[in-house]
Amino acid sequence: MPLEQLPELKKAAEVYVLNDKRKTTLAELDRAGFTWFHVRVCLIAGVGFFTDSYDIFAINIASVMLGYVYGHGQVLTANQDLGIKVATPVGTVFGQLIFGWLADVFGRKRMYGVEMVLVIVASFGQAMAGQAHAVNIIGVLVVWRFIMGVGIGGDYPLSSVIPSEFASTRTRGRMMTAVGANQGWGQLAGALVGFIIVSAYKSAVLHDDPAVLPHVDFMWRLLIGLGCVPAAITLYFRLTIPETPRFTMDVERNVRQASEDVENLLMTGMYYADQDAVVERVRAPKASRRDFCRFFSKRENLFPLIGMCYSWFAIDVAFYGLGLNTSVILQAIGFGSPSADVTGNMRVYQNLKNISVGNMILAVAGLIPGAWTTFLFVDTWGRKPIQLLGFIMLTILYVIMGFAYGKLTASDAGRKTFVFLYCLTNFFSNFGPNSTVSIFPGESFPTRYRSTAFGIAAASGKVGAVISQVGFGKLVNIGGTNAFVPHLLEIFAFFMLTGAFSTLLLKEGKGMTLEELSNEKQDEFIDGTPRSGPCGTAFAR
Repeated sequence: MPLEQLPELKKAAEVYVLNDKRKTTLAELDRAGFTWFHVRVCLIAGVGFFTDSYDIFAINIASVMLGYVYGHGQVLTANQDLGIKVATPVGTVFGQLIFGWLADVFGRKRMYGVEMVLVIVASFGQAMAGQAHAVNIIGVLVVWRFIMGVGIGGDYPLSSVIPSEFASTRTRGRMMTAVGANQGWGQLAGALVGFIIVSAYKSAVLHDDPAVLPHVDFMWRLLIGLGCVPAAITLYFRLTIPETPRFTMDVERNVRQASEDVENLLMTGMYYADQDAVVERVRAPKASRRDFCRFFSKRENLFPLIGMCYSWFAIDVAFYGLGLNTSVILQAIGFGSPSADVTGNMRVYQNLKNISVGNMILAVAGLIPGAWTTFLFVDTWGRKPIQLLGFIMLTILYVIMGFAYGKLTASDAGRKTFVFLYCLTNFFSNFGPNSTVSIFPGESFPTRYRSTAFGIAAASGKVGAVISQVGFGKLVNIGGTNAFVPHLLEIFAFFMLTGAFSTLLLKEGKGMTLEELSNEKQDEFIDGTPRSGPCGTAFAR
C-alpha cells in the first residue's frame, strides 16, 4: 500500500468512527429513561404555553371591561373589539416565523427567553397604558398586544422543539402534549383570575358612578398585568437551559461534545453542557437557502409540510374564532346573562361575573380533559388517528350547533344543551388537532430546519386565526346583533372537514426517532473529519 494513501485511510476511519459515535449517542438519547431533567424541561416550556394562553384569551373578559370604561354606550365598537383581539394573532405570525428561523440559525438556547422578555414588557405596557387627547387607549393596547404576540409567537417553536429534541422516542409524544396541555390551564387561570378580581371589586363597582365605572378600569389592568407574573418566574430558567444535543451535533456539528453531554445526562440524570469545551466541527449537511429548497422540493418532504400548515390553519379558524369570542357566544345564546330586572351597576357586576364563570366552565369541561386524554393515548394510538378523530367529531358538532342553533337557543334546556355541545367542541379540539398539530412539525424534518418548519406551520395556523377573527367581527352582526353566529358555526364545520383530509398527508411519528422522521439518510450523515482552527487548533466553543 502506497504511503500517500495512509492519510486518506485514516480520515475515512475517523469519519466512520464519528458516524458510529453519532448513531450510538442518538440511540442512547432515544432509549433514555424519563428523568427529573425531562420534568424540568416540561415545566419550563409548559409555563410558556400557560402564559401564552392566559395572555391571549384573557382579552375575552378584558374587552367587555374595556367597553364599560372606554366604549361608546359602554360597549366597544366592532372595529375596536376586533383590533384588540386580532393584534395578538397578527404579531404571533411574525414571531413564529422569525424566532423559528433564528432558533435554527443561532440555536435554541440563545433564543430561549428573548421571546418571554417581549411578553413581560408588553403585558406590563398594557397594564400601564393611558388615554390622552392625542392618544386613544385602544390604539395603544393594539400596539402592545401586537408586540406581545411577537413574543408569544416566538415561544411556539422553541417550547415545542426543545422538549422534542431532549425526549426519548417512547415518551416524546407525551412530553410535547404535556407542554401544550398548559394552554388549557392558562385559559382557566385567565377566567379564574377574572372571577376573583370581579368578586373582589364587587362593593367598589356597586358604588361607582355608573357613567364612569372607575373601578372596572382597575379590574382589566390587573387581569392583563398579572399575565407577566408566570413569565417573569420562568425567565431565569429559560435563559439558563442548555442547548439540545441534537442541535450541538447536527447544526453546530460538534459530535464529540454532544456525545459527552448525553453521557452526562444518562449517568447523572441531569444535563449540563460545558460552555468552555473545545469545538470540533465535522463536515455534515449544513443549512442554506439552496439546501432548504432542495429538501422541500421533494414530494415526501413538501406534502407533509403542506398537510401540517393546512391542518393548523383549519383548527385555528374555529378554535380562535370561538375562543376569542366566548363572551359574545355566551351573550348571544343568553347563557348566564343577567335577568331583565337587574339594572345599573349590579348588571355590570353580574355580566362580568357570568362571563368569567362561563369561560371557566368551558375550560374545565372541555379544554383541560381533552388535552390530558390526548396525553394518555398519543404514544399508543398515535398522533394521526387522534387528529383525524378530532376533525371528524368537530365537523359533526359544528354542523349540529349551526343548523340547530335556533331550536337550541329557544329555551333554557336548549341553551344548556348548546353549552354542552360547545364543551364537546373544546374537548375534541384538544383531544384532537389542537394538541397534535404542534407535535407533527416538532418531530419532523432535519434538526437544521425543524424549528423553521415548525414556525411556518404554526404561522399558517395563526393566519387562520386572523382570518377567522376578522371574519367573525365583520360577519357576526349581519342581519342583526349576533344573527350570523349559526352560519359562522356552519363555516367552521366546513374547515373541520377539510382539516380531516389534510391530515391524510401526514406521516405517523409514533415509535419513530427524529432521525427516521427527518427523511434523510443517517448512515453517512458525517462525510468529513473535524476541521481545525488557526495554527491547527480546534475551534473554541
